[in-house]
Amino acid sequence: MNIALKEDDRDYAEWVGKDRVRTPVYSDPSLFEAEMEKIFSKTWVWVGHVSEVPDKGSFKTSWVGTQPVIISRDRKGDLHVLVNRCRHRAATVCEHTRGKTSSFQCPYHGWGYALDGSLRGVPYSEGYDETFDRSQFALKRLKVDVYAGMIFASFNGDVEPLEDFLGNARRWIDLFLKQGGGFPVKVNGEHQFQFPGNWKIQLENTTDAYHFPVVHKPFLQSLDSETEELFSFLGGDGFVEDLGNGHSVMVMMPSLIDLDGEGWEIPDRFAELAEQLRGRYDEDQVCRIVKAVGGVGFNLNLFPNVACSLSFFRVLHPVSADRTDIRHLALGMEGGPEEANQMRLRLHEHFQGPMGFGSPDDAEVWERVQRGTAGAPELDIMVNRGDGLEKPGPNGLPQGDVSAETGMRAAYAMWKRMMSQ
Repeated sequence: MNIALKEDDRDYAEWVGKDRVRTPVYSDPSLFEAEMEKIFSKTWVWVGHVSEVPDKGSFKTSWVGTQPVIISRDRKGDLHVLVNRCRHRAATVCEHTRGKTSSFQCPYHGWGYALDGSLRGVPYSEGYDETFDRSQFALKRLKVDVYAGMIFASFNGDVEPLEDFLGNARRWIDLFLKQGGGFPVKVNGEHQFQFPGNWKIQLENTTDAYHFPVVHKPFLQSLDSETEELFSFLGGDGFVEDLGNGHSVMVMMPSLIDLDGEGWEIPDRFAELAEQLRGRYDEDQVCRIVKAVGGVGFNLNLFPNVACSLSFFRVLHPVSADRTDIRHLALGMEGGPEEANQMRLRLHEHFQGPMGFGSPDDAEVWERVQRGTAGAPELDIMVNRGDGLEKPGPNGLPQGDVSAETGMRAAYAMWKRMMSQ
C-alpha cells in the first residue's frame, strides 16, 4: 500500500495504513491540533498516581494534552482534576508542582477557589451586580476515575467507563503493580526532560524491542554477564500483544511476568540486598521483595500517554508537533525496606536517569527520527515488522514475536479510529 501525500488532504485518518503511516504525522501542526481535540480531549488520559496526592489538601499539577490541570484531594478525601486557569482572566492558579494547600488563589486579581474548584472568594465583590453568580465560575472540572492507584481524567463527560477503556490491559496493570513486593506502590521521585520530536515517536518506542541491542549496546556492556544475558531477549520466548483500544504489551522476560511466581532464585547482583533483609523478613518475603526490586519483565503501553515500563511510569506530554516533554516516575515500596527502595532508585538511575545508559540514547534517536523526516517527506514511516507473521493472542487480537511492531500497529489503529470520528 502506498500513501500518496496530497497538499490539501486533511482527512487525517487516511494518513495511517495497515503497515505504514505518512511522514507528516510527525510534523504537521494542523494534525497536532486535531489530535489534541479528537484524542486527548475525548478519551481517558493518565494524569498521576494516588501516592502523589496522598492526603486531604494534597495537590499535583499535570497535563491533559496541552491543557494544564491540577489534581487535588479535597477535605473529604475526594479526588478532583481541574483546569489550571482562573475563570476571570485566565491566569494559572497554581504554579507549584506538588504540595498541600487549603485553596487555590489567582495571583492577578485574587479570586480564590476551594480544593474542589468551586469559587469561594472574589475581592471587592461589590464591583459586580446582583446577577453575578459565583456557582457559575468554578474552575473547569474534568471527569476523573482511578484504576489500581492510577488516576485518569477526561474532558469528555460521555467517555466510556475507565475499566472498559483499559479492557485487556487491566490484567497487565495488576501484574505491573505487584512490584510493590507486598507493599503498596508509590512514586519515589521523578525527573523530566524534553526532546525536539513528535509525541508518537516516543509512544512507538515503549513496545519496540527491535532497537534494544543497537541503541542500548552501551547499557548492555555496562552489565554483569548474568544480567546481560537476561536483557538479551531478541530471539527468545517474548512477544508483543495488541490489547485493544491502542494499548499493547511487550514481554521481554516471560519468567518475570508475575512477580509472585515461584521457581526464582536470587541473582548474585541482589545477594547483598537479600542478606540485609534477612532477620527482619522470612525467606519467602525476602525473595518477593528482591524479585520486585528488579521490576517486571514487560513494558505496558496505555494509549495515549503513559507506559508502565519495567519499574517506572513514563508519561508523555505533547507540547507541539515537534516537541514532547517526558516524565519518568521512579516507583518504590510504600513502607517497604529502605535498602530495597534505594536499590530500585540506583537501578532506575542506571538506565532511565539523566546520566543513565538508556533514556539519553533513546532521546537522541527520537530527535534524529524527527530530523530525518524533513528529508523526502513523500516516503512512508514503516511499522511492518512482523506483519503477516502474527497469530491470535489470548484475547483474539494479534500477537507477534518480541521484535514485532505489533504494538505500534495497535496504537495507530486506535489513532485512526479516533481521528475518524
